[in-house]
Amino acid sequence: MFEFVVFLAGAFGGAVATVAGFGIGSLLTPALATETGAKLAVAAVSIPHLVGTSIRFWRLRRAIDWRIVRSFGLTSAAGGIAGALLNTHATNRPLAIVFGSLLVLAGASQMTGYAKRWRLRGTLAWLGGALSGFFGGLVGNQGGIRTAAMLGFEVDKRQFVATTTAVALSIDVARVPIYLTFEARELSNLWTVISIAIAGVVVGTLLGERLLARVPERRFRTIVGTLLLLLGLSILLRGHA
Repeated sequence: MFEFVVFLAGAFGGAVATVAGFGIGSLLTPALATETGAKLAVAAVSIPHLVGTSIRFWRLRRAIDWRIVRSFGLTSAAGGIAGALLNTHATNRPLAIVFGSLLVLAGASQMTGYAKRWRLRGTLAWLGGALSGFFGGLVGNQGGIRTAAMLGFEVDKRQFVATTTAVALSIDVARVPIYLTFEARELSNLWTVISIAIAGVVVGTLLGERLLARVPERRFRTIVGTLLLLLGLSILLRGHA
């Protein structure tokens, strides 16, 4: 039953990530944490996350806005790694509550149209990347807050997902070798579960590409906002638990 839940979480996470730019870690990590604990789950999920992100990167590579990657993306990756290194309590309740509240605010602003009033340009793009990456690294959920910040750029849906994926891949390439080095023994005992998670993520990623093609451009940001709102609410519920 546990393996089946992991597969479903990976498949759903892969599909959501292909549509919204985040979702694999948000869904797979809680599923694995029920059996492995939060710290090991984060390390284990980084592997299927890398696989899914690599597939999305390759298939959407022509839509990447490298201008955003060179500004927002680089500072987001640096901030994310710094935040992750500084935080030894990824489930810290006050941080989780603040983080969840930010996602709820970002999602609600996008759904109501209020978010159209602000855009990230110039120095704000660099600063937005650094802050979103750093805060996401502190809490251990970089994808959601990175996607929320990406809503500040004027790009179409494919550029949005492709560019977010490029940033996520740079972080995965940096962190996975660290996890493999320091958690090697524990991860080796989980290779069956990790393989199942990879299979789910691959299936979900490929299916998600079809879903992305069917999402109307005018509704894309509202859908992303809804997913951010749901993620924020789930984090708030866990933070109050």
